Amino acid sequence: MNQHIDIGIQLDDQPYEVISFARKHGLTIPVADAVLFAKGPSPSRAACDTAALAFLCAVARYAGKQGKR
Repeated sequence: MNQHIDIGIQLDDQPYEVISFARKHGLTIPVADAVLFAKGPSPSRAACDTAALAFLCAVARYAGKQGKR
């Protein structure tokens, strides 16, 4: 008897929950929600992680420019 069960869903294929995404990237809940929303209805986790990194880099760059004034 074949007892192999494959539900066809890998963890990496599952969309992020907002709270876990926020915690992973050190974002507030509203910012995490905005990043996830901007990536569309069911983006990959890798795409969301990349978007979070880009957002954090943009914030850091903006903060650096504000400090030079």
